[in-house]
Amino acid sequence: MSGGDATRRWYRIALADEAGVVERVAASATHLGAALALATARRRGAWPIAAASASADEVPLGDSIGRGVVSLGRVDASAAPSSRWPTGVLPRLGDGPVPALHEGYARHPDPSLLVIEAVLHGARAAAGFLELVERLPRADNVEIALCDHFESGGRQVWLTPRLDVRRAVRFLDDHDLDLLDNGHVELSVYLRGEQSTLRLTEHKTLVWLARDLGTEARLVAALTDLGLTEVAPAALSTPGRHDHLHYRPADSRGRDKLTTRLGKLKLVEVGAGAGATPARPAGAR
Repeated sequence: MSGGDATRRWYRIALADEAGVVERVAASATHLGAALALATARRRGAWPIAAASASADEVPLGDSIGRGVVSLGRVDASAAPSSRWPTGVLPRLGDGPVPALHEGYARHPDPSLLVIEAVLHGARAAAGFLELVERLPRADNVEIALCDHFESGGRQVWLTPRLDVRRAVRFLDDHDLDLLDNGHVELSVYLRGEQSTLRLTEHKTLVWLARDLGTEARLVAALTDLGLTEVAPAALSTPGRHDHLHYRPADSRGRDKLTTRLGKLKLVEVGAGAGATPARPAGAR
């Protein structure tokens, strides 16, 4: 689902614009996020709504020579969803309609935990996560999990030293492309005293996990301030319920460069994340 090496490959990408025009293009790049950037640069004002890897017979050979983007033609505008998926994940392009996501939040039943999950569109997902972090009463650690689909490197988990809310927000904001907008990364902010975790998942949904049920009112108030309303768990349409791809932004670091950067920032690799709880990140002391 990603490509961190220098090998270029072709991707089929569906683009939409405010006028309702949907065009399919083929773009060649070293990873999907770079291909999306090439495609949208060619069509000013357009954004990607779906993508898939392209086989050699899906790219017109004569048109592709020396070109990074090739038009594959326009399609019925009804194929465009009414909303944008969060940055970092896209529906897999197929023959059927592109699935739409609807903003909202749901309380998932759990015998021992308060579990609330929220969906926001486009860039609002990362921005909403940061806003929720800013409203936390405290923050003890930030955990960065590199998913196994990040350049097929297996799952790695890195942990910051102890910090506070201000430093957590600054750290995340300073690395927005590498972390917040990277669909191969999952972020968790731990509050040990409350035995709680705020998570931005690999599917860019916001999840609150807490053993302290008294945190519910505060979290729901924050989600309401983001303009979200509650829906039944079965009605919460998340990217993970659809066939999809993960990607990282064009200007973000590949896996090796990102892990080098995390090490320089004095984060500690703590393994694959097994055994982490809402109160205690993996490897924490």
